[in-house]
Amino acid sequence: MIKKFLLLSLVASQLMVSCSSEDSPETDPTKELTLEEEIANIVKQPYSNLTPAQQKLKLETEANDMLVQLDKSKSSGAIEAIENLGRLFSLKHIDLFDGKSDNGVSEVLNISGVYGIYTWNNAQKIWVKTASTTELKFVFPAKASETTNTATLSSKSTSSDLKFSNIDTYGSWYYDGETDEYITTPSVQDWFYLPTSVDAVLTINGSTAATLASTSKYAKNKSPEEYAYKVTLNDGYTWEMSGKKATQSTSKASFTYNAKNLIEFNVGSTADIDALINTPELTKYQGKANGLVRILDNFVIVANTDLVATAADDAALDNSVVYPTYPAYDNANSNFKAYYTAVNSYNQKYSAGSAANFNKNSKLILVSKKDGTKIADIVVHSEKSTDSYTFYLPEWYNGYWQSTDEGEQFTEAYYDEVYYLKFNDNTEVAMSVYFSEGFDNLNTKFEDFYTSFNK
Repeated sequence: MIKKFLLLSLVASQLMVSCSSEDSPETDPTKELTLEEEIANIVKQPYSNLTPAQQKLKLETEANDMLVQLDKSKSSGAIEAIENLGRLFSLKHIDLFDGKSDNGVSEVLNISGVYGIYTWNNAQKIWVKTASTTELKFVFPAKASETTNTATLSSKSTSSDLKFSNIDTYGSWYYDGETDEYITTPSVQDWFYLPTSVDAVLTINGSTAATLASTSKYAKNKSPEEYAYKVTLNDGYTWEMSGKKATQSTSKASFTYNAKNLIEFNVGSTADIDALINTPELTKYQGKANGLVRILDNFVIVANTDLVATAADDAALDNSVVYPTYPAYDNANSNFKAYYTAVNSYNQKYSAGSAANFNKNSKLILVSKKDGTKIADIVVHSEKSTDSYTFYLPEWYNGYWQSTDEGEQFTEAYYDEVYYLKFNDNTEVAMSVYFSEGFDNLNTKFEDFYTSFNK
């Protein structure tokens, strides 16, 4: 993964260091170093001895294992099967609640007191339900390319005494041209028990491919006080998340391969974080952080976030950047193109505001775990996403604005907040260059969990 063109620019300067070093008496000053030897020379030196450009090269070399493992995890058979289950749900929704509403993977693993065996019929592209009073199970193809059912996801849960109401499907209406009437469908509410534990097993071709387990404790207001979630894949990967509410809530998530840490997220009090950075190389960062990310055995990200200022600035952003009001369907003067143009502007401004708030209130630095040297600051930039949504604008018909396939096309743009490493020479490189896009995906999962858990 080393960028050799960048390395070549350093060969001359690093060769001079190598030739003059008293610590390398066996080095032949007349011998030109190969790229591999040059890399080895850079990697074996502490970050504190390297220039910013050399630090980038060492960082890229040491982070290569992270890139390899996260990219390798994409080929996991268990992950592919779970993704295909979600795809099949999108093709034909299932009704977990007596045929009243549509549900997906997230509901399957977070409910209790709901049973049934659902088998995918590939010929008809439907789920066939068989009644059960003891288990919730899905039988389906493990891969999108398969036509036979080779995977099974079985879920069993223990119910709490808390019953929860949730709007599963919001009400809608449409115009019936034949009757010249508007047909209204009311909102559908799901009622289910909150689980104290859920255990699920994914099998492929009769062999266990993954286990999923969660435990929860609830307050009287039905919000979780403690939560733990663990997914173990037979490929060697494990993803865990947990949280505990207190005066200073704590949350943790980790992704490991064969018990070796790939990445671990921690949020808590300063005392909680100090306990995690108690080695001689890192003690200088104690008392300054309420968040810590550990990457492999090589790096830590030390985070100090002003939670009070963050909450205030986020609230101010919500008040100042307001989502546009949806136009009236029965008003001929409604301007849907202007509305969706305003939505694009909202998306851009809100993303930019979120990035600005992060950079103002959160100070993150990437540090070498081995020698305690600060390698880079971490900043966030708002960037236009490669994803977008193109659709037809409504047209005025029979006294109402209606969606057709003949209107003007419009593209709704999305924006992402992207993490960058800002090195000591003020150059910036996206973190994904060194740590894979998988880092951003896992970080987003943890942030979403932390935010929802602490509401």
